[in-house]
Amino acid sequence: MPVDSIPNPRVRRIIHVDMDAFYASVEQRDDPSLRGLPLAVGSARERGVVAAASYEARRFGVHSAMASVTARRKCPELIFVPPRFEIYRAVSQQICEIFARYTPLIQPLSLDEAYLDVTDTLADGGTATAIAREIKARIRAETNLTASAGVSYNKFLAKLASDHRKPDGLFVITPAMGPAFVEALPIGKFHGVGPATAAKMAELGIHTGADLRQQTRQALTARFGKAGDYYYAAARAEDDRPVIADSPRKSIGAETTFQRDLVRWDDAVTALAPLFAKVWSACDRTGLGGRTVTVKVKYADFRQITRSRSNAGGIASQAVMEHLGLDLLRPLFPSPLGIRLLGITVSNLDGVSSLPRGQPELPLAWPE
Repeated sequence: MPVDSIPNPRVRRIIHVDMDAFYASVEQRDDPSLRGLPLAVGSARERGVVAAASYEARRFGVHSAMASVTARRKCPELIFVPPRFEIYRAVSQQICEIFARYTPLIQPLSLDEAYLDVTDTLADGGTATAIAREIKARIRAETNLTASAGVSYNKFLAKLASDHRKPDGLFVITPAMGPAFVEALPIGKFHGVGPATAAKMAELGIHTGADLRQQTRQALTARFGKAGDYYYAAARAEDDRPVIADSPRKSIGAETTFQRDLVRWDDAVTALAPLFAKVWSACDRTGLGGRTVTVKVKYADFRQITRSRSNAGGIASQAVMEHLGLDLLRPLFPSPLGIRLLGITVSNLDGVSSLPRGQPELPLAWPE
């Protein structure tokens, strides 16, 4: 029985739409000479990272977040193109406008995927599957790109469904199908279960959704904390999370990978300058300020650490953000290892406001 024909009108109808190899597909669309070729969006330099890979490149094992040198080794014919985020954002906006023709309940997850709740849209009849099919057709007609869609009665299953027949797929998981579909799922396919968690679960003999279902809630929360509640429900094909429209942005950040490892403090200060400018420009453009600064450091051996500090009065200027960020970074020097990546993020966002009256800005000098 299709998900759209269930007698209970309150069973939700959720669609998850995921663009197929979005960044790479936009590049191939805009440059016909790249079509059908293995393509990576990113930098080919020694310290570069793949931001996205075309399906032709994925056949060689190339994927996002892979080091560019590794990608080139796997696929010697790989073509690199620099990212054009302004273009991707513009296309993403086009796609969101298509979604809005069908429901106001849209929760974007990134530039290339979103959840749509069409339950109320279908109160007068019709099917979520028909809407998903029509959305895919409109995306193709208006952007010349393809999307995959999943339809189900909750967010967890809708996302699984959109992954099931990529690219250009459409799959429906009905309430009757949900529990059996999850039981057969390899544990690594559960969203929120990364390699480290999958390894911990393997130690417990958990390899599939069926294995996970055998675990008690108490056992899962004891081993995995609050995530244990999610795993317990997911193993039963349950997910009551709502689709939240216009979810507020939680952070603004930027990072960069260096062609040569950084060792000296002066070099780190110089390297962070454009990142500070970029993050503050985004805060200024969006009208958002924050109270917490986080620095991210990735060493030459790929070990990664973060350090955070909050300012009760808010981060009212780029100078305050720079002071907090550099103050967090300074104790890490001199570094025993070279640093291959630095990042800066502002979080606990709210409307930009000035510091409270009478509270001076932080001093702008750092110990040598």
